[in-house]
Amino acid sequence: MAISKRVLTMLLAIAPVLFTFGCGNYGKVDQGRVIAFDKHNGLVTVIRDSSASTDKPKYDALPPVTVKIPVNPDEMGPAPAVGKRLLFDTDKRKIVVFDAVAGSIKTITYTPLVEVSNVGKDDSRVKGVHFPIVDRQNKAITIYSSRDRRLVKFTLADEYLSLPDDTWQAGDDIRYYYKQPGQALRMMNVTRTDVMKG
Repeated sequence: MAISKRVLTMLLAIAPVLFTFGCGNYGKVDQGRVIAFDKHNGLVTVIRDSSASTDKPKYDALPPVTVKIPVNPDEMGPAPAVGKRLLFDTDKRKIVVFDAVAGSIKTITYTPLVEVSNVGKDDSRVKGVHFPIVDRQNKAITIYSSRDRRLVKFTLADEYLSLPDDTWQAGDDIRYYYKQPGQALRMMNVTRTDVMKG
């Protein structure tokens, strides 16, 4: 049976820790999407993944969880990017975001203006461009999803255009190992880690 890339990544991330602590003294592994990162105080805040599926994460577990980064810098992956976008479903034309002011998750339906598929990271339309592009004057937002290789420009209800720009930005996925809640012993930036590189 084939092992998914996500499962392989998790196993590689936590294996050294499990061997260090020995059998029968396991900690726990959790995963979430980063909505805030206080670099000065070493605090990462995430919306946890409640999905049982390893291939279809579902970032919807509230309230957000704040975790201290590992004390040992060698146990910390790349610093995470921050954003409030939790899901971008181009088939159903909806975006799920975390509204920090309301402290709630919102599902927003959008109307596409332009949709382009199979857009790689080196494509001239996205390379070197900072997304999302929020054009409030023309009521349009442009998002590039590197995971889906899709570039989408869309419009939506006026009430959502006033939300901060990072509402439309996807935060990085992180996975962390801990024994005491709130203190990570090991943290991996899944979004920025390619376990297939050797």
